[in-house]
Amino acid sequence: MIVPVLRVFSITYPEVKLTVVSRAFFIPFFEDLPNVNFLEAEVEGKHKGFFGLLKLSKEAKSLGIEAVADLHNVIRSKIITKYLWFSGKKTATVNKGRAEKKALTRETNKVFKQLKTTHQRYADVFEKLGHPLDLSNFKPLPRKDFNQKLQDLVGITHKKIIGIAPFAAYKSKMYPLDLMREVISELDKSQEYHIVLFGGGKTEIKQLNIFENDFSSVKNAAGKLNFKEELALISNLDVMLSMDSGNGHLAAMYGIPVITLWGVTHPFAGFVPFGQPLENCLTADKEKHPLLPTSIYGNKFPEGYEDSMKTISPQKIIDKLVITLQNIRKPYV
Repeated sequence: MIVPVLRVFSITYPEVKLTVVSRAFFIPFFEDLPNVNFLEAEVEGKHKGFFGLLKLSKEAKSLGIEAVADLHNVIRSKIITKYLWFSGKKTATVNKGRAEKKALTRETNKVFKQLKTTHQRYADVFEKLGHPLDLSNFKPLPRKDFNQKLQDLVGITHKKIIGIAPFAAYKSKMYPLDLMREVISELDKSQEYHIVLFGGGKTEIKQLNIFENDFSSVKNAAGKLNFKEELALISNLDVMLSMDSGNGHLAAMYGIPVITLWGVTHPFAGFVPFGQPLENCLTADKEKHPLLPTSIYGNKFPEGYEDSMKTISPQKIIDKLVITLQNIRKPYV
């Protein structure tokens, strides 16, 4: 979710150099941002533990940084930020709005309202550092080359490509697979689309392979591409159907329309993929489950709420996908 904000920063302040500190896995996210460098945090290696974090802080300091934007606000980032503050650097830390989120998800005296988006919370950090951002100036990252490997996987006809990422960290955030099968089946019957499935892990790949084998329009990308290739494929989708999970955010970086499904979590918490309208967020029935949302991350819910997503009908999802796909250009020629 940081990428769209840094994209706006790069456009607004092209003369300012940014250095992202994170795990090496995330390097591909930032390769298309011209004034963004990357400092790898080896948190399981030389940067492990308190003294490892001090070493990482010194490495950051040696780059000549002038300010620190802590967009994480956890113990590790706090240690680094505090060290650099003691070194005379200007610092600002994201306000995650924990009290507001608690009010949104509690059972009694719930305050059910739209909270500030996480993207805006990140932008607020840069404003504190003297670099205000207007997120409406966002320009999507460029689509990647639809190379031969991707063409071999998906196909080279001129059908529009639907990405589907059916998994999430918690069952309460995951659309039931039997209902997802109904969605895929109806889309497959039309023979108008390529359907590409995303996921990871042996159990997920096994399930996605079943879908691939059962439907002629379906291809499973999980386990067949490296991360950069997967990003390239996502950048060439026409629409992404995602849970409240990472794949929706990846598609949004490239300006791809994203349809998200929400169970015990809710768009009001501020985690909607960047630039996606609320009408693209299909939520569980609040009349049947009045305590929604019950959690920010999907790990807390009362008995009977773990299946709240069943109240989103397959036909509602199909209709939303079809409407979204109307008048969208083909991803490649």
